[in-house]
This record gives sequence, C-alpha cells and structure tokens, in this order.
Amino acid sequence: MTISSSLNASVAGLTANASKLAAISDNIANASTFGYKRVEADFHSMVISRSGGHYTAGGVRATSQRLIDERGSLVTTTNATDLAVRGRGMLPVTKISEVTSGNGAPQMLLTSTGSFRTDAQGYLVTKSGLVLMGWPANPDGTFPSYPRDTSAGLEPIQTNVNQLTSEPTTSMVLGVNLPATATDSTSAGDIQELTIEYFDNLGKSENLEVTFTPTVPATGSSNEWTMVIQDSADPGVTIGEYTLTFDDSQTSGGTLTSVTTVTGGTYDPANGNVIVNVVGGPMEINIGELGASDGLTQLGDKFAPLQIGKDGSPVGNMTSVEVDQNGLVHAYFDTGITRTIYQVPLVDLPNPNGMVALDQQTYIPSPDSGSFFLWDAGDGPTGDIVAYSREESATDVAGELTDMIQTQRAYSSNAKVIQTVDEMLQETTNIKR
Repeated sequence: MTISSSLNASVAGLTANASKLAAISDNIANASTFGYKRVEADFHSMVISRSGGHYTAGGVRATSQRLIDERGSLVTTTNATDLAVRGRGMLPVTKISEVTSGNGAPQMLLTSTGSFRTDAQGYLVTKSGLVLMGWPANPDGTFPSYPRDTSAGLEPIQTNVNQLTSEPTTSMVLGVNLPATATDSTSAGDIQELTIEYFDNLGKSENLEVTFTPTVPATGSSNEWTMVIQDSADPGVTIGEYTLTFDDSQTSGGTLTSVTTVTGGTYDPANGNVIVNVVGGPMEINIGELGASDGLTQLGDKFAPLQIGKDGSPVGNMTSVEVDQNGLVHAYFDTGITRTIYQVPLVDLPNPNGMVALDQQTYIPSPDSGSFFLWDAGDGPTGDIVAYSREESATDVAGELTDMIQTQRAYSSNAKVIQTVDEMLQETTNIKR
C-alpha cells in the first residue's frame, strides 16, 4: 500500500507540474500582449490519515489563479484614444458584434487597457472588436444622475466625424474708449459706430450695430453719451439704449459714473453687464463696472475699440476625440470649440482576482469578485485614465524562465520516483521466483 501510494503521489506530482508549466507557457506566450494578466499556479499538499504506523503518501494538487490586480508598466503611444488605467479600476467595454446585432443591451466587459479608434459607424473600437462604453452627456455638456451599481446607463461611445456644430454667442465684452473731446461744447458731435459680429443659434453670422452719440452742451463738457444697440437680424429695431455718464475727477477720470437704461435690460453695477434680447435669445454684454477702466472709458480725442470679446463660434467640423484623466470624452472642432460628449467611468470590485477571465484580456464580474461599482475616474479608490498610453503585459519573462527550470527539475524528480517504484515492484515480483 505504501509503495502504491508513492506511485500515486508521483503521478499527482507530474500532473501538478504539468499544470504549472502550462501556466508558465501561457505567461511567456503573452509577454508582449498589452494588458495581459499573469497566471499563477499554487501547489497544495494532500494528506491521508495514518493507519497502523504506516505513512500513506497523499500527493499534491495544483490550482491556478489569474492575478488581475497586478498591473504592467505604461508605455506611450501616438494615438489619443489609446487608454490605460493608472491605479485601481477597469474600463467598461462591450463587443461590437453585440452592439450591431441589436439584440438588447450589450453585456459589459472589463479591461485595463485598449487601443480604441473610430470605425465606419463612429464607434470607438479596438482591432479585436471591443467598444468603449460611457455615459452620454446632455447637449450642454453636463451629465444626468446615472445609477452606479448597474451598467444600465452605459452606452457604446459613438462619435460622428462628419458632424457639424456651432456655438451661439451669448455674451460679449466691450472694451471701447470714447473721445472725451466729443462731449465738449465746441465739438461737432460726431456719432461713433461699431459693428460686432456674433453667431446665432443656427451658426449664421449676424451683427450688433452699436452707435455712440455724444451729448454736446452749450458750454463746458457734458461727459455724456447715448449708446444704442441694434440687431442686424431684426433691422431698424433698437434692442437697447443707455445713457452713459463718465467721471472727470482727478482720481477716476474717464471711468463710468452712471448708466441709465432707456430701453433694454437693466444695467447691473455689480458686474457691469446689460442683457439685451437679440432674435435668437438673451445676450449679456459687459460694458464695465462703475469706476473701473476695463470696459467703456472716455479719454483723449480718439475713438478706439481696444478689446472686443465674445463667445460662440461658426459652423465647424469635428477633428478629433480625446479622453482626459477624469474619463471625460471631448470632441474637438476646427473652429476651436470643444464639447464634452461622454464620460467613461472606472469599474471597481472588492476582489478583482475573483472575476472570470475571457478572451482579449476582458473579464466579467462573478460571485467571487463581489458587486461592482461605477466610479468617476480619480474618485474613491480608483485611479485615473491615461490617454496616449497602453499597459504592457504583467509577465516577467526572467522570473517565468526561472520558474520553468524549477518546474522541469520537479517534473524530472517525480518521474524518477515513478521509475524507482517500478524497480521496487519488480524486485517484489522477483521474490516469488
């Protein structure tokens, strides 16, 4: 019985070392696979109770585990949508085949890195067919409240590289100097005109026609102007008229002292804004605070538009898509504007090593891994997302080769034990002769 148990233990040793060699070979084969997680084989002794003072060999059993929480080093690439997770957390992805089939919501898979590029349908997809998933943004770039303990709110990220967009102008800054000599009693009272382009809700170019008319007194200087604002989209209609009075003191000469509203939105002295209604909606115009020199001023004898600022942009084409460290997906347009279109969360689990491993370095949660939670990248226990980067394989080739030598020796030793047991059994058989 003892000799037989020795034979069985050695056979178990051969099987266990063969399993470990399989894990080593898989690790070495994937030494250049981006995002590969190393497999580790552990041995566990099998103990059979003693009987009658004789020891019975129990042998060994091998179990393997994929170390998903181990991370490889990050390498730099030239593709803006090459993504890697730096720290804890996984990227949510799904299969392009499930997206295009239309058979219900696609299953969420998890991966730590991926080289995503736009395909013919605009999806951010890898060469192996994995589509990046995220939460879609509202038109204004904000995000509604999505559930964090389910993937129900996630959608495959799809961009349209042929998309046209524009931003309407909603605010302006007028930094204009009016000639102080124009309000003298000897002045001819010339009207100063200023045309400012803006973009309406459809991306069309329109103009605000702003005229400044000086008040010419009979004697002295009035330091007063009338500002009239008209919209080219509605010709002949005055959308704002204001009486401007400037200071002529030694300390604050040339700055606004008062703004009186005739028509249009009321002047707000706290921020120096007036709000007028163009055809497309309200527009905020900053003319400067009282006593400040960063808006309308009255100095010298020259009319000078010094600083005219406005938001908005004409119609433009999308040129690129990038993901920042917080997982926000930004679309860039050739007009210089940027829009936030998606947010990629990071998925975290209590036991990442308990997930079920699938092809293409993807994983799915299991009862052993625990329930997942969707975090904003950089929040909670998660790390951040690094663009222009890929995660290398977690395999240490030198260490695997060392383990291979040890495994080979152990396998040979078990084979030697089997040979020895065979010789001993042969000797037992020869006793009968």
